[in-house]
Amino acid sequence: MQNLILIFLLLASTNTFANKASRIKDLVSVKGVRENPLIGYGLVIGLNGTGDGGGEIVNNSLIKMFQKLGLNPKKEVSSKNVASVIVTAKLPPFGRIGQKIDVTVSSIGNASSLAGGTLLITPLKGGDGKIYAVSNGALSIGGLKKGAEFPTTGLIPSGATIEREVPLKFHEKESLRLSLHNPDFTTAARIEKIINQELGGKFAASRDATTIDLIIPTNYKRKVVQLIALIENFKVITDKKSKIVINERTGTLVMGGDITLKAVAISHGDLTIEIKGDAGGGGDNDKPNRLYFVDKKTSLNDLVKSLNAFGATPEDLISILHALKRNGSLIGEIELL
Repeated sequence: MQNLILIFLLLASTNTFANKASRIKDLVSVKGVRENPLIGYGLVIGLNGTGDGGGEIVNNSLIKMFQKLGLNPKKEVSSKNVASVIVTAKLPPFGRIGQKIDVTVSSIGNASSLAGGTLLITPLKGGDGKIYAVSNGALSIGGLKKGAEFPTTGLIPSGATIEREVPLKFHEKESLRLSLHNPDFTTAARIEKIINQELGGKFAASRDATTIDLIIPTNYKRKVVQLIALIENFKVITDKKSKIVINERTGTLVMGGDITLKAVAISHGDLTIEIKGDAGGGGDNDKPNRLYFVDKKTSLNDLVKSLNAFGATPEDLISILHALKRNGSLIGEIELL
């Protein structure tokens, strides 16, 4: 019952804020302005007997490390105070040499906990195989009480230093490409229109449901940052498909868009609802209480309200929505998770 009430509130809010404008900044990303994943292999030392306890990868890594330090161990090196780990980070857009970034450290061996450990110097590489950052430092696993749930993954805040920059002469660009987070032809066309109106010329062109190409106006040459700062604050009324997302495993339904229903009669267990053109049918006192009439081409909002009045469960609503879609009476898309 609570789930259905929640659905009704979501639908009500959808209708209320359907025409609210959004900033272009929240709708698009600029080509080339993105994070880049970094990855590296390293060793965590200083563990209190919770490490890997040996293994070929750890042993070879320790031998190589000792050799770089001028030592030449003759026997196999084995210790439960050492763990082999994968180190990951994200190189931010326009990351500069010397800038600090956070790193995540995850065990790949038999270590039971990384608590109290220190990551040795670990190079972090990008997808091109080049080293972009170097990381090291003491691990944090969120405190022993909470961190005990995932003791084999830790974080090193500001644990890596950027050593190489991604070459991107952003201020010299002659054109830009904007990409919609949620592809939609109507929204793309509206963004094109508002940019051209505000800049006073034909500078933007929507290529498809995702892409808007932008030519840098002459008065913004080498001032691309100022141009983007201006454009990203333009407001656009977005559009979206009428869609219902259903997760039958959890009984969760999320509905949005202008979802409507055509004339149809529904009977599901003890529930009977008829949607028809004659709204006056509801005045017939001979009809049983479980029969409810709503107008033709009503909204799903009204249907959910009616089902709430009958005490329907989320499972009832899921079955009814599937049947309405198959019958062709539900105008909207259903997506199953």
